Amino acid sequence: MNKFTARILIVEDDPQIRNFISYVLSAEGFASDNAATAQSAMTLLTANVYDLMLLDLGLPDYDGMDVIRKVREWSEIPILVVSARDQDQEKAQALDAGADDYLTKPFSTTELMARIRVAIRHAFRQNTAAVQKVLTVRELSLDLEKRQVTLRGQPLHLTPMEYNLLSLFLRNSGKVLTTRYLISAIWGSGYGEDTQALRALMAGLRRKIEENPAKPRYIVTEIGVGYRLVEQEIQKGPY
Repeated sequence: MNKFTARILIVEDDPQIRNFISYVLSAEGFASDNAATAQSAMTLLTANVYDLMLLDLGLPDYDGMDVIRKVREWSEIPILVVSARDQDQEKAQALDAGADDYLTKPFSTTELMARIRVAIRHAFRQNTAAVQKVLTVRELSLDLEKRQVTLRGQPLHLTPMEYNLLSLFLRNSGKVLTTRYLISAIWGSGYGEDTQALRALMAGLRRKIEENPAKPRYIVTEIGVGYRLVEQEIQKGPY
């Protein structure tokens, strides 16, 4: 996906923030449309093709959570939540509802653009997954046909569950995977929400892929929400 062809829908009721994001996107070569309400956003979504939606949760007509659920009934468009709500529970709810990522205000332009590029790149990879046989992030690669994992070119021996967990992350690199989603994907929907087994499995995987498991570079913890396989370092700070 070439960034100069990407078209983004900004759903934000604050005109100052909306105009700021629109300016940043234009400076980076992206096209964008603006919506100040959920209803206008839905109208634009049904009339146009977008590569990403930036969504504020605090809209004047409908809550952003409801917008996510409604959009997910018929569209797989990447949704990046940009909100002042910073409670871990709300972040997890947005991600479980179908958002791809969550960025808390205030944010740096560097972090905003990095999250946008990752979300668009991930969507492109999902669309080409049928022909993609090797998943790679940095020095970590997974061959789907051979079920082989290498780190810096050397074979990595994983247990079947570690392999399944790493495969999930590599298929969703850059995207936050909530604790609830991971538990359901690995052990099934009837397993419940006990996180102890997931923490133990994650610790074992990190010991094998991280130089320093206490300071992971690949799979980072999104406190109170879940985990993310990162593609690059992101500079954080106020916009």
